[in-house]
Amino acid sequence: MTPLEFSELRYGMFVHFGVYSQLARGEWVMNREQISPAEMEVLAKDFHPEKFNAAELCRLAVDGGMKYIVFTTMHHEGFRMYPSELTDFNAGNYCGRDFVREIVDSARKHGLKIGLYHSLNNWHDAPDAVDALEDPEKYEIFIKNTFARLKELAERYKPFDIVWYDGWWPFNADGWQGEKMNAMLREVHSGFIFNGRNCLPGDFGTPEQHLTPPSPWRPWEACVTLNNHWGYYEGDNRWKSPEDVIDMLLTCGSQRGNLLLNIGPRGDGSIPERSSEIIRAVGQWLREGGWEAVNAFDELILSPTIPTPGERGDWDPHGRFTASGNNLYYVLMYPRKNLTIAGFIGKVQRITAYGVGELKFVQTGSKLTVEIPEALSGRLAPVLKMECDSPAGIYRTGGMRIANVDHPRYDPVLPDIQY
Repeated sequence: MTPLEFSELRYGMFVHFGVYSQLARGEWVMNREQISPAEMEVLAKDFHPEKFNAAELCRLAVDGGMKYIVFTTMHHEGFRMYPSELTDFNAGNYCGRDFVREIVDSARKHGLKIGLYHSLNNWHDAPDAVDALEDPEKYEIFIKNTFARLKELAERYKPFDIVWYDGWWPFNADGWQGEKMNAMLREVHSGFIFNGRNCLPGDFGTPEQHLTPPSPWRPWEACVTLNNHWGYYEGDNRWKSPEDVIDMLLTCGSQRGNLLLNIGPRGDGSIPERSSEIIRAVGQWLREGGWEAVNAFDELILSPTIPTPGERGDWDPHGRFTASGNNLYYVLMYPRKNLTIAGFIGKVQRITAYGVGELKFVQTGSKLTVEIPEALSGRLAPVLKMECDSPAGIYRTGGMRIANVDHPRYDPVLPDIQY
């Protein structure tokens, strides 16, 4: 898979799961509460997640419309989720299982691309990153151990698609020997693509908890939690709604980026029910016209101050626009019986919605009114596909008509408003 092919996947599942999941206080609990490596080893003796089912996770990803899965093979606490010859602190030794093999094999059966997350930092093994920072001799041992871990992982599970580094504290690319690291892994499998969390740029950008594409553009992926934690946190019920996820997908898609949406199984391996409900709801939306809207990434520019020639984007109180060629897609985020859009650029020839067929509409000049049938009233964010005679768009301003002289669209000076 090339970086450009990766950028077309659009939607993936991130899975944070490990020994820390038993404590149900997030994936950083070892650091935040200063739990010792010895205490984590005691905790690992009770780690027998009988409800962890890789096939169930991969089926959920497919049902949700996701195209790839990224699994935490080792988070910062240092527990390998696979058998390892390099440490006893591993799933083969404590659980008699290879969770990574289960995920890799199931993902292949389900047609998902595979990313393996691995933390460079490691709070368990000695010397650790603090030792390496303080002592040059311990640094050499630490780096040697880090390279050995990565090589073992790559050789066990090749060929997979994405090497997803994390835990880059405390070194820069020179400290991590990033160029040498990537070269070593490419000797194991030439087809790997890398994120940038060994402090090199990587093959794609990875904004975390925000949807900002790199500038200038290159392949990118926004990784985002479904509630407020990556690892399972009991009582965190601040879930994003299906509409929130749809909105994120539309934002990523419009900038030719991917959304990597996280779930954190409980300590017993079970998937929180609300995670499944949200992911399946979004998957149904994608099958009911959503994919077309998400993959319509013609640029719809909105300049809030002085408009640029040919711009055809705008904000709207009822939903979101995307465009592809002569098709304009409108994602209706709030139920309505009628939709009126003023400032329409182009002539509409036909409007359709999945499962309903053609919709009735009237266009008078630049004002378009669409009748929303009852069949769409209860549907999550229905997608209206507007087929036009030319590349369509919307142009409105802060005035009730378009001024016949040079004018700002909404703001006479550079605003502190995000449109």
